Amino acid sequence: MNKKKIINDPVYGFISIPSDLVFDLIEHPYFQRLRYIKQLGMTHLVYPGALHTRFHHAIGAMHLMGTAIETLCNKGGTITPEEKEGLLIAILLHDIGHGPFSHALEQTIIEGIDHEHISILLMDKLNQQFHGQLSLAIAIFKGTYHKKFMHQLVSSQLDMDRMDYLNRDSFFTGVSEGVISSDRIIKMLNVKDDNVTVEEKGIYSIEKFLIARRLMYWQVYLHKTVIAAEQLLCKIFNRSRELALMGQKFNITPALSHFLDNIIPREAFNDGSIHLDIFAKLDDTDVMAAVKVWADSSDLVLSTLCNNFIQRKLFHVDMASTPPDEDFVAGLRRKAAAKYNITEEEAGYFVFTDVIRNNAYNKGDGNIQILMKNGDIKDIAQASDNSNLEALTKTVKKYILCYSKGLV
Repeated sequence: MNKKKIINDPVYGFISIPSDLVFDLIEHPYFQRLRYIKQLGMTHLVYPGALHTRFHHAIGAMHLMGTAIETLCNKGGTITPEEKEGLLIAILLHDIGHGPFSHALEQTIIEGIDHEHISILLMDKLNQQFHGQLSLAIAIFKGTYHKKFMHQLVSSQLDMDRMDYLNRDSFFTGVSEGVISSDRIIKMLNVKDDNVTVEEKGIYSIEKFLIARRLMYWQVYLHKTVIAAEQLLCKIFNRSRELALMGQKFNITPALSHFLDNIIPREAFNDGSIHLDIFAKLDDTDVMAAVKVWADSSDLVLSTLCNNFIQRKLFHVDMASTPPDEDFVAGLRRKAAAKYNITEEEAGYFVFTDVIRNNAYNKGDGNIQILMKNGDIKDIAQASDNSNLEALTKTVKKYILCYSKGLV
């Protein structure tokens, strides 16, 4: 079978599948599942073009990794063919543990387990199936491989993951503020003292990268209408689980029913558990099918939430730098209880608060290091003459109040 395929990507053009092993991994059901998981959760309800998937993103990140490897080798870096394939596989599989709607339902379907942990479990399982051929890739992904810079290419503040999702998400949403010079940034990469660095002449491209990331968070990832949609989806799942744990049965897919009817602790998840196999069958279609079923539920709270979701009747969201007035929130809950003829506790599904945070650059957490012309290494915040970059190191915290429209 000819495994030297090419993929026509709308962002980068033609992407070649680099090896038979990579082809076989892409063909595997664990990876094919990513075709049915939206990269940006519910963002398409704000930006209609944002219907791209985790599959798109993983292939794009692999393409950028190939370009980065070529750049570093041309500058005298020693990367063996085995290490090259390990890097490509590590970035290809970095998001394989994502659940339905990506981050929207993380910590909701399975509490206390993030997608990175599930990714490692699925990689370990794939490694068994492929007779140990993924061992190097897993070591790079976990950061246990002796060449530290390789892990930084997969997971850091300037990794191929971030470079692809900024490019891809800005392309599909149409938000031009997120466009970055990924080609130039990759051409400026170097390695010194086993750390990924950026040559000094690339400093302005890095400034643009950090500012673009900040703008994309406020305009896309933390857009208040996106938050409203994702919070609504979480409330739907929370209510359905509450009812399921009380004994109510729903006509939904077996995979989703497994996680709805059971609270599964983190320690029960391991590479040999039945839970992992069932999780690997979940995607967006399970959740959307369930929402349509629940729209006809006899439970008023669940049916109202689901119909609002289907009809895009989203929560109103107030966002501020200070917590909302508790009396005002309590008053809204009383109004919701009266409007829907439910208890004030149940009204918490229609009126609630939360906190969001945006941090464009975590100073001290895998710093972006600039390789100066004299050979010195400086953190981007110190190397840049842009005073705004120092402000990007501060975490911006905002309080949100979500409530059904028509209560005020």
